[in-house]
Formats: sequence, C-alpha cells, structure tokens
Amino acid sequence: MAFNFGAPSGTSGTAAATAAPTGGFGGFGTTSTTAGSAFSFSAPTNTGTTGLFGGTQNKGFGFGTGFGTTTGTNTGLGTGLGTGLGFGGFNTQQQQQQQTTLGGLFSQPTQAPTQSNQLINTASALSAPTLLGDERDAILAKWNQLQAFWGTGKGYFNNNIPPVEFTQENPFCRFKAVGYSCMPSNKDEDGLVVLVFNKKETEIRSQQQQLVESLHKVLGGNQTLTVNVEGTKTLPDDQTEVVIYVVERSPNGTSRRVPATTLYAHFEQANIKTQLQQLGVTLSMTRTELSPAQIKQLLQNPPAGVDPIIWEQAKVDNPDSEKLIPVPMVGFKELLRRLKVQDQMTKQHQTRLDIISEDISELQKNQTTSVAKIAQYKRKLMDLSHRTLQVLIKQEIQRKSGYAIQADEEQLRVQLDTIQGELNAPTQFKGRLNELMSQIRMQNHFGAVRSEERYYIDADLLREIKQHLKQQQEGLSHLISIIKDDLEDIKLVEHGLNETIHIRGGVFS
Repeated sequence: MAFNFGAPSGTSGTAAATAAPTGGFGGFGTTSTTAGSAFSFSAPTNTGTTGLFGGTQNKGFGFGTGFGTTTGTNTGLGTGLGTGLGFGGFNTQQQQQQQTTLGGLFSQPTQAPTQSNQLINTASALSAPTLLGDERDAILAKWNQLQAFWGTGKGYFNNNIPPVEFTQENPFCRFKAVGYSCMPSNKDEDGLVVLVFNKKETEIRSQQQQLVESLHKVLGGNQTLTVNVEGTKTLPDDQTEVVIYVVERSPNGTSRRVPATTLYAHFEQANIKTQLQQLGVTLSMTRTELSPAQIKQLLQNPPAGVDPIIWEQAKVDNPDSEKLIPVPMVGFKELLRRLKVQDQMTKQHQTRLDIISEDISELQKNQTTSVAKIAQYKRKLMDLSHRTLQVLIKQEIQRKSGYAIQADEEQLRVQLDTIQGELNAPTQFKGRLNELMSQIRMQNHFGAVRSEERYYIDADLLREIKQHLKQQQEGLSHLISIIKDDLEDIKLVEHGLNETIHIRGGVFS
C-alpha cells in the first residue's frame, strides 16, 4: 500500500479516477491501473488534470472563513488520487476548509442563501411580531429583545413562520468583548499541524511512541515518511495540544517537510478524521502565519455580531499590533475558556519559575561548596609549601655540612638577625602587632561587652596585658636602679671635689 505525492506512471487524472481500486493509496499524482503509486512531493510528469491541492480552496489558513477565500497551488504535488483508500475525491473536488483559529474564535458560519431571510425574521421578531394581533405583540417584542440581548431562547413572531433561534452569535447579544491572541509566526513550509487530544499530557508523553506510530499508519505507513513531535502543551479540561510535522525522504537522500496545509487537508478527510477521533483527537489546525493581505482583510471586516465601533476601538487599543490580533469573545463560556487557558499558562510560568529558583539555589550551594574547597586547597597549598621549604632547608643543611660559611650566607644571616631583632623590639613591629591584635580581639568582643554592661577580657588578652605591664615594670625598675647608681656616682664626685677644695685652701694658707 503506497501513499505518496510523487509523479507515478499514468496518462491522465481521469483515468486514475476511473481505474479499478488497487488496494493502496493512489497518491497525490496520477495512478496506474495496475499498481499503486508512491507518496512523494516531486514534480508531476503530467499537467493535463486539475491537481488535488492545486484546486483546493483554503479559507483563512486557520482563522476561519472570515479571512476570505485564498486559492493556493502547490506545484510540487502530483495530480489526482487513486480510489484505493477512498481518496479519489481529491482529484477535482473543491475542498472547503473552515479551520478553527487562535482558539476557535474566528470560525464563522458559511454564507447561506437564506441569510437575508434570517435577518428579516430576526428584525420582525424584535420589532414587529404579528403572532397575537393585539397589544400583546409589543410585550412579545420586548421579550424577544431580552432573549436576543441574553443570547438564548426562541423569538416567536408569526404563526406561519418558525421562531427565530437566538444564540450568542446574534448581533444583538450583549455578552461580547474583544481580547487579543498571539499570531503564529511559522511558515507553511515548516509543516506544523496542531492536534488537540482529549487526554492528559502525562498520558500523551508516556504513549508518545505509540502515538507517532499510529499517526504514521494514518498517513499510509509509507517508510519514506517520518512523523515528528515538535512539542506538547497542557490545555484546560484535561486536554493536550500536540504539534507535529511530517518529513518526507526522497530516493536521492534529500528530505523536506510536508507543508502544513497539505498535511491538514489530508487530516480533514472524512475517513482520516474518523481514525484521528479514534486516537482521541478532538481538533486539528495548522499553525501558519497570516499574510499581510489576510491580516488586513480580518481587521477591516468585523466578525459576525461584533459592533464595528468596538472592533475599531479594539484595533486602536492593541498593545502590540505586530504580534497580537484582536479576537472576539462571545458569551461566558468563551470567557471561562480563556480564563482557564490563562490560569493554565500562569501555572506553567510558575512551574518554570520554581524550576529556575531551584536551579539558582543549587548553583548557590555549589558556589558555597566551591568557595570552601578553594579556601581549603589554599590552606593545604600553604601547608605543603611550608613542608617543602622545611625539606629544602634540611636538605641544604645536609648538603652544606662540613663546609665553612660562605660570604653570601653570612650576609643573609646578618640580614635575618637584623629582621629578627626589629621584630622582637618592643617599640617596633612586635609591639604594634600586639597592639593591633589587642584591638581586634576587643572589637570581636565589643558586642558581648555592651550586652553585659561591663568590660570583659579573655585570658589570652589578659595574659598579654600582664606581660606588657610586667615588662614596663621591669623597665621602670631598671631605670630606677640606673638613676640610683648615677646619684651615688654624683655624690662621690661631689665628695671628691669638696676634699680637693679643702686641701688647696690649707696649702695657700
């Protein structure tokens, strides 16, 4: 069974349409009457018939029929489909695609021939009903107006004409507002198609491989096609959005993505849609960007039931016209849906913030651990450096044993002695270091001293103070002893001088 967009052998699309079924998917090109064709996106070999996707009308590209009709011709596709799997209707049938847009808010009903009659009947029910033929018709008109404002109920206005069904989409419904949705930025060549499953995200993720295989079977089971999952997202009411794309490999080794509109058109076929529904798919849509013409047409034409003045004001109030587009919100149900979507996105953002917070906490812990390890390694390096220096000293002592002290070594010894003397001098570095150490320790205990309202000195600091005072006392004692010795010497000098004076006075007398 083959499913491909190739250009198989054949003469015309008509022959393919009238050929007997071959038991396989005839492909997106003309088919032979003896064998099914392959699924490939190569250029077709004939142009005599209208292609499957060449004559397809795509309305809105995911934004409903309100965007107008656009006809796109995919030249890379073949013409015609075989009838093997019931896809023969792709040959010349015009595919009317009415897609759900940005949350399904832009889908509009098809213009019916009786729309003018519907408007006339609605106007009659609201303004001039003729059901009873008396003053009660005025009361009935007010009741119909109330129902129209509410968006529910039936408006009776004539005995011979069925009543008007009031819905929230009618122009007179007051429960309407305009919000904004983000416009997709993906191109048709990216091939992204959104499938909404009526299952939880955990269930989808656990069965993702089975889901990919099932979608591959839906595409015909061709080995040249590969189904890939772009991403999944949780939706309200236990639904999950799955974004997929299909990659086709050609025989020459190249590969390309199947366009989104082509893949969506295949999913919208009746039998394919039934298979998708069996898998739990409730909605499918393309995720492609809008052309400037489509955006202009959407903004110029207000959706059905939306006041043009409100629509114009919504365009003016658009916070980012490059990324956001106004969408109507009709009724409380739509408002509740958007509220659930917003709550879901808020939860996802909070979950992401929690993950980021956990990562930051983990990084902070790792940083603290790294800083502690760096400090430990620094201490270890210093210890190893000291040990290495001690080993070098002992080795140098052994190497120099038995030799006389050289001049440079003697000079180094003198410098070391000088430095040691300066360090040990009370008024030099040692005293200053002791003073600084005392101040640091006092500052460390300053808080405890103030809380206890009394001074407190630790044992080490007290011992140093005692040692310092003892040295001062010893110095004063030594100074006093020197002064005493000097006084005794002065007395001896004075006594000697006095004796000399008396001796000289006796000689002169």
